[in-house]
Amino acid sequence: MGLILVTGGTGTLGRIVVQRLTAQGRDVRVLSRRPPPAGRGPAAWATGDLRRARGIGAAVAGADVIVHCATGLGDVAAARHLIAAARRAGRPHLAYISIVGVDRIPFGYYKSKLAVERQVESSGLPWTVLRATQFHDLILGGCQALAGVPVMLVPGRVAFQPIDAGEVAGRLAELAAGPPAGRVPDMGGPRSEAPTGSPACTWPPAGAVARCCRSASRAPRSPDSAAAIT
Repeated sequence: MGLILVTGGTGTLGRIVVQRLTAQGRDVRVLSRRPPPAGRGPAAWATGDLRRARGIGAAVAGADVIVHCATGLGDVAAARHLIAAARRAGRPHLAYISIVGVDRIPFGYYKSKLAVERQVESSGLPWTVLRATQFHDLILGGCQALAGVPVMLVPGRVAFQPIDAGEVAGRLAELAAGPPAGRVPDMGGPRSEAPTGSPACTWPPAGAVARCCRSASRAPRSPDSAAAIT
């Protein structure tokens, strides 16, 4: 296998994917809007902006695999620009990380992730899509942002099945090194968590929820602890 390009290679997930791939001796290039940091690892670097279609051609040149971890505002346009550049460069395997429930939950961000899935599937490129549940870091960050207030308003009957970002990164690295697989089984944490013990959620103290999330994120985890959601 030749070069693997990782978009969003400095983000929560992307940087771990890069670490896993380089540890395997893979030839890796990071695409980021930021210039390369001092003392970075062995991965090559490409500076570009997917949303503005800048620097993408040089980033995808020579890539056999693209692991698309970049996400944020403008996801649909970013994916469109990336796919167009990938087509011009050849037929690299495009691996995309999405979210469990994007086809059932009517949030704007989820809708954009589903739209990107559809773009990937119809791109004409060899492709793989992995959906994962929320990372511990994401839930913890949200809780910490609200930990200073006496109560946290949470939608009723909400539950999370958080997973460690490292486990998802390991699976993505495995998929990137393998053949295109289409939609692979969803990936989630070993158990479902609710902010309160009641099925109809009330007003839990924000600090308590944050402590719970911190505890979950520090729990020892084995490489086989992630559950596949079917």
